[in-house]
Amino acid sequence: MIRSSSRVTRRTLLKGTVAATVLGGTAIYAPAVVGQAKSRYAGTKINGAAFQSTFFEYLKNYFPEFKDKTGIEVQFDTQAFPVYNQRTDLELSTKGSALDVINVTFIYSGRWIGAGWVTNLDQFLKDPNATPPDWDPGDFVAGAQSSLQDAKGSTYGFGWEAGAMIMAASRADLIEKAGLKLPTTFDELVKVCDAVHNKDGVAAFTADKLHHWNWIPYLMGMGGKVFKDPPGNLTPVLDTPEAAKSAQWYADLLTKYGPQGVLSYSDDQSMRSQIAGRANIRTQAITWLVPLYKHADSTVKSTVRYGLMPAGPSGNFPGSNSHGFGIPEGSKKKGAAWEFIKWALSKEMLQRIVKEHGYPSICRRSVITSPTFKEALTLNGQDVSALYLQVLELGGKSGYMKYRTVPVYPQVGDKINRAIEAIATKQADAPTALKQAQAQAVEDLKKAGVKLDL
Repeated sequence: MIRSSSRVTRRTLLKGTVAATVLGGTAIYAPAVVGQAKSRYAGTKINGAAFQSTFFEYLKNYFPEFKDKTGIEVQFDTQAFPVYNQRTDLELSTKGSALDVINVTFIYSGRWIGAGWVTNLDQFLKDPNATPPDWDPGDFVAGAQSSLQDAKGSTYGFGWEAGAMIMAASRADLIEKAGLKLPTTFDELVKVCDAVHNKDGVAAFTADKLHHWNWIPYLMGMGGKVFKDPPGNLTPVLDTPEAAKSAQWYADLLTKYGPQGVLSYSDDQSMRSQIAGRANIRTQAITWLVPLYKHADSTVKSTVRYGLMPAGPSGNFPGSNSHGFGIPEGSKKKGAAWEFIKWALSKEMLQRIVKEHGYPSICRRSVITSPTFKEALTLNGQDVSALYLQVLELGGKSGYMKYRTVPVYPQVGDKINRAIEAIATKQADAPTALKQAQAQAVEDLKKAGVKLDL
């Protein structure tokens, strides 16, 4: 094994390894195929972090292959969504070097990129020695990449997930026995939940505690919104009658039809409540719903059915987001980190993850349009890939997801979480809880220097 770039033998050249090109202080080898990075990065250890997702469970299975090809060892930790974001926000803000690869979270992308805390990847993309043409960055769906770029079009991450929110009923058989179908409207959702709740010991509905993601489609469906006109006018509008009605309705959905302890559920706990057949309906990003059919421990493979999220009186606004791999500005191992990102998000690796695990939230167009993707997303005889594309198209047409990528959304989202919790636990009625959330959000935004239209 060659451990130094200072000696290039004839045998090395015949294997295709040539002298290094220096890029920003990091030696990159040409031609840039993953395996040829081994002589440069052998013995390197990089640290990665993200929130919990089935994607990382699948990807970790292939880490030994990556180490064999590159000599790079990967230590990758995942935490619950809020825990990961809090820890990473603090690490990035101090320009620390503890992490080399991170998930650039959708709601934090504007803040992290705008503050200069994430590395501009154009330095790698424009260098053929670092990124071969066939890696094809243009293959990533534009909508999924928009939150990972700045106003000038520079790229700070590449999407591993395009989260399209759909609905899944783990025990659709109970709905059919009640003489009903999968709900298509909010009113139908309540009717179905009334009919099937606690039948066969199954709670009618389940969710996780990330209310600022789960509740917003119901808020918009009832005519409310988070900001007046994002990203231009970021004045919060949480204290409206529409918002209060929607918040009370959603809190009741959780407390009346959810399993015991639902208000503390993480993403994973909510998914497992369905997999175990303890809860029936959930509206969430497709990543968490495909395992109801694909997961080895699923008890509901034969009864699960999928559909679009129900629509409200004001329309249908299923959540649509994207998360991507990025490199912290403070990382001391950016070259090795880029090798990892290239490998993890290569066409070949994503095809494997789709084919071998049925992972649904791919951001590469060539994979999404492949027969492999449609086959993998045919679940219990149902073409779920069609639902996935429908949601991505819905999100792209009107731009209703713009509220979520503004730098101030994390602060406002925190106030939303607290308000829904207060309503659900009867600590405050909906108008009171949202009036308080509005006041706190306005105060925070004023401190941040955001111009408000009050």
